[in-house]
Amino acid sequence: MPRILIGECSLYYERQGAGFPVLFVPGLSGFGSFWRDQVAAFAKKFEVLTHDHRGIGESEASRGAYTIEKLSRDVVGLMDALGIEKAHVVGHSAGGAIAQVLAIEHPDRLASVVLSATWTKADAYLRRVFGLRKELLQRLGPSAYLQAGTLFLYPSWWISRNNENLRRLEAQALAAFPAAEIIASRIDAILAFDCTENLAQIRTPSLVVGAEDDFLSPAYFSEELARLIPGAEVKIFPRGGHCFAQVLAREFNNAVLPFLLAHTPAR
Repeated sequence: MPRILIGECSLYYERQGAGFPVLFVPGLSGFGSFWRDQVAAFAKKFEVLTHDHRGIGESEASRGAYTIEKLSRDVVGLMDALGIEKAHVVGHSAGGAIAQVLAIEHPDRLASVVLSATWTKADAYLRRVFGLRKELLQRLGPSAYLQAGTLFLYPSWWISRNNENLRRLEAQALAAFPAAEIIASRIDAILAFDCTENLAQIRTPSLVVGAEDDFLSPAYFSEELARLIPGAEVKIFPRGGHCFAQVLAREFNNAVLPFLLAHTPAR
């Protein structure tokens, strides 16, 4: 399995396809496999890279608190180690927070940025939601946390149609579940994140994508991001839940792929 040393830990990564690179950054779960419905489609036009966050899956854990800034540095470190000078970055949820930091602090490394199902900063609602998820983990354990997570992440009608497959995915996630303190620290990182005052600095071509029925990161966050980032495009799906990149994979791909192609530098 391909791993590469990034400072104090090694990251597991996968790369497919050929062409200008696209980095897909997952959310709180931290598994690069979140993007399974995007990899094959985008690899027809780009070199696609995914990775497991530090402390998740096949990537090495590290000491100390997990922060969005630290996870952002990991993405830059991965690009450096693989010799990638510039790339598109597509970030989902916490990965969208990571992508915001990259667009603010490393604009020269990004050809474009896609912010999917993410937010500006934690408000009272988001604090309630993630506070509850953390309490479920600490009081009831990983199994209850993952089962409840399915209810947070997917719309009811999709859960009903895909229940058996979701049960299988929950079992796989439970078997690979990291230390509870890692997930708790990652939740703390989400709640501490706030780049609101710096969003106006972003000049990287930006696409903000959300869903009206996203229970975890409501669409008003996407609308706020689009308002605060100069020139940002926005696409709000009428349904799809938080994980609409999986629920509406074809629609998501059809919205994002043309945007990336339009902003790919000529070679």
